[in-house]
Amino acid sequence: MRRLGLLFIFLIISSLAFAQQGVISGKVTDKKTGDGVIGATVLVTGTVQAAPVDVQGNYELRLAPGTYNITMTYIGYKPLTFAGIVVTANGKTTLNGVMEENATNLKEVTVTGQKQTGTEVAMIQDLKKSEVVVSGMSNDQIVKTLDRDAAEVVKRIPGVTIQNNNFIVIRGLAERYNTVLLNDALTPSAEVDTRSFSFDILPSSVIDRVLIFKSGSPELPGEFGGGVVKVYTKNSVLDNSTSLSVSGWSRSTNTFDSGYLTSNHSNTDFLGFDNDQRKMPDALSVLKPATPSDATQTEALRGNLRNEFLPRVITSRPDLRLSLGVNRKFEIGQAYVSNVTSISYSNTQEQYTSERQRFDAYIQPGILPDADFSYVDTRSVSAVRLGIIHNYQVRFNDRNRLEFRNFFNQYGTDEVVNRQGLNFENGTGPDAQQRNDYALHYQSRSIYSGQLGGSHDVGATNNTTLTWATGYNYVNREEPDYRQNQQARYNRPGTEDDPNLLKVVIDIVPQTSSRFYSTLNENTYMASGQVERRYRGRDTTSVNQYKVRAGFYAEEKERKYSSRYFNYARSRNFNFALADLPLSTIFNDENINPDGGFVLREGTLPQDRYTGKNRLVAGYLSGVAPISDKFSFSGGVRLEYNRKSLASGDTESETSPEKPYEETRTFWLPSLNATYNFTQRSLLRAGGSVSVNRPEFREVANYTYYDFNTNFFIQGSSDLRTARIYNADLRYEFYPTRAELLSVGVFYKHFTDAIEQVTRSTSNVTLTYQNADKAYDVGVEVEARKSLLDVTDSRFLQRFSFVVNASLIRSRVDLDTTKAENRDFAVTNRPLQGQSPYVVNFGTFYQDDEHHWQISAQYNIIGPRLAFVGDKTQNYSVFDLPRHVVDLAVTKGFKSHLEVRAGVQNLLNQQVRQYYDIDRNGKINGFEKDAVFARYRRGVYSTLGLTYRF
Repeated sequence: MRRLGLLFIFLIISSLAFAQQGVISGKVTDKKTGDGVIGATVLVTGTVQAAPVDVQGNYELRLAPGTYNITMTYIGYKPLTFAGIVVTANGKTTLNGVMEENATNLKEVTVTGQKQTGTEVAMIQDLKKSEVVVSGMSNDQIVKTLDRDAAEVVKRIPGVTIQNNNFIVIRGLAERYNTVLLNDALTPSAEVDTRSFSFDILPSSVIDRVLIFKSGSPELPGEFGGGVVKVYTKNSVLDNSTSLSVSGWSRSTNTFDSGYLTSNHSNTDFLGFDNDQRKMPDALSVLKPATPSDATQTEALRGNLRNEFLPRVITSRPDLRLSLGVNRKFEIGQAYVSNVTSISYSNTQEQYTSERQRFDAYIQPGILPDADFSYVDTRSVSAVRLGIIHNYQVRFNDRNRLEFRNFFNQYGTDEVVNRQGLNFENGTGPDAQQRNDYALHYQSRSIYSGQLGGSHDVGATNNTTLTWATGYNYVNREEPDYRQNQQARYNRPGTEDDPNLLKVVIDIVPQTSSRFYSTLNENTYMASGQVERRYRGRDTTSVNQYKVRAGFYAEEKERKYSSRYFNYARSRNFNFALADLPLSTIFNDENINPDGGFVLREGTLPQDRYTGKNRLVAGYLSGVAPISDKFSFSGGVRLEYNRKSLASGDTESETSPEKPYEETRTFWLPSLNATYNFTQRSLLRAGGSVSVNRPEFREVANYTYYDFNTNFFIQGSSDLRTARIYNADLRYEFYPTRAELLSVGVFYKHFTDAIEQVTRSTSNVTLTYQNADKAYDVGVEVEARKSLLDVTDSRFLQRFSFVVNASLIRSRVDLDTTKAENRDFAVTNRPLQGQSPYVVNFGTFYQDDEHHWQISAQYNIIGPRLAFVGDKTQNYSVFDLPRHVVDLAVTKGFKSHLEVRAGVQNLLNQQVRQYYDIDRNGKINGFEKDAVFARYRRGVYSTLGLTYRF
């Protein structure tokens, strides 16, 4: 798969050449009012070469030199046709049009052209015409911000937050409750421990629009709780264009700092993958679980294991981000072909220090208990991302269209953590251990997603539409040579001659000096199809047609995961003089021998590898009924059959007491949505549906993984069951103009067997998964998009627009304390894990098209949320506390080619604060301000970049 990216680059070359073009531009106005005819289309008569009319009534149509007939058309207006319009190379022809309403027009006007879905006007209109409750964001709004990837984009949508900088939370429901589709195909996940698409791998420059469906329908996947996220990449174009963006980014915490930590890179790390420099040596492939005493086996390790447990210290450089976009359109016979290609590359460095603590049992009210440890972690992450989008759309005619979409992402991260501080498990004062631990962790992820689909209108009257799609997803994730070590510095009694003397001893603990290797491969094949039949309603317009739909979705997925774990141990007759060696030399080749030196012991367990398979087959039947001008409803039923199985190393044997996991379930999932239109600009939506939430492979695998960053162990549970969710929505929407929106909505969700990640009391802090008996999630959402265009006569103020959205959410989990698995929980009536009680986003935008200025300021805050669920013995719950985030961006264009952008993210640089709920009352009190689970600042992030359009 590493070479797949090179293949895409080769394909791009075929679309680079294009002829010099000219421009036809002007304004289309209404004869009666003089206002611009927003949404009209200007096209070359008899072709699909077209341009849309913007909110001011302006348009710009780029064409090759020649003479054309031009048509201006819009529903409800008489079409205008101009003959003999001459276009010259690099020239500009002005053509204005005044359109008159067609009062006698009883039939719907059909306009042939490329629909531009990424504009703000198109987004608002799609939301208005939707059959379900949906929120979204267009490319128009994305480009006004500094959002670098999809994770930063979606957090601006009502009711949406982001966890761990890449996983989406909708309506307070953790990432596992949200289904993500990329171009209408279920997305792959490269995460081992999380059921989620990692949004940070998708650069914002390739996104056309993002839609979040918050109420169910038969056509949508039946597995969701918070919502179904549809991310669409750019696919169709009106003009040939090429753009190149280059930007440099500086972070206040580390850029130009000479103390940046990094590991010894391979020479392909800059492309996002390792060149096998960190590969597990062949000699380890035959190492047995027992301590090796075979001298031959130990000798085979010499020269194959790099003794690199210490990072390098370098000067951190600014981040680099590049983006190349190539759009092409051409005709092959009668077919219109458009190609969108984008290559994005980023090479970034981030470093910050974080306080970390753990505490003993809570005894005295209002007083912090003694700490088990108090550490300061220095964490650095060098990340490289190479992303390629290569999409084709072929329109054979007005009735037949094909789309071929390809997405490839190579993502590599090199993480170093240096943990320093005191461990008090053996005492305080002189008995405390001074720790200086290191973890060097490299990961590479390769993701490919491809879909081939088509849309065909059939029948003599084009009243039937057939859509179909096939797809393939591939994921590869590598963790080569994840190294950890522990250095303990403490006081030891002196010699017999002077027993009162204390001497400082530095002990490198071989048992905790380890090497870890893992590989994940996943292949997914999918197919879907739908037939829609339309019947005449009150008139011939499509909005009043009755529709019946029948469709299916089928998916076959297989995941294979394996890991190996090794740690150093002292051999027989160990030479304790080796223990005094520094970390840089202690594990050198000469010190690895079975008689007097160190040996390598394998700690791999049979359950550290597993194979998971999932088969999903769904069918649905639905309908849309516009009963009257005011009232319409849609709905139907979806049937989903799912068989999930997982076999690990400890269940593969027929004689094993442990049996493979398997769950086979069939669900009927009905849904109903209704819309009542008070006027053409205001409406009320209501929706109800049933959905499910299934366990993921990792969650049912009896496999334990140690997370060095959180100091937690993560373990699956084969007892998990599929959750069922009952959803209800009610929302009022008002559209003052085609580009403005005001909506107020309420929602309610009831869960049975809700799946959550919880803490278990063991010798270590262990996170696992369980079903809660019952839970609910209820909330209010408000969204407004408003411009000052029709509020003031000031040209300056008219250029301002505002976007604001807010959510108030309450959730509760009800645990049956009579069950043994729930008796250890201190709080049995608490919020859902990851749920924020409130989310607020505010953005103000200034756009001056005449002078090419664009300015934006955005604000975000997320309420306190339960990050980790504790118990009532030794593990406390952990809460994420709110912080105010402000981003600023300024863009200045120079003519039509050059654009300069500057901006600042996280301007206030407030602390990320995660605190323990010491008194277990479900909130953070004043005395707990020093009960730190983690506390750090990510820094102010500044940028300066250029975009050139050829």
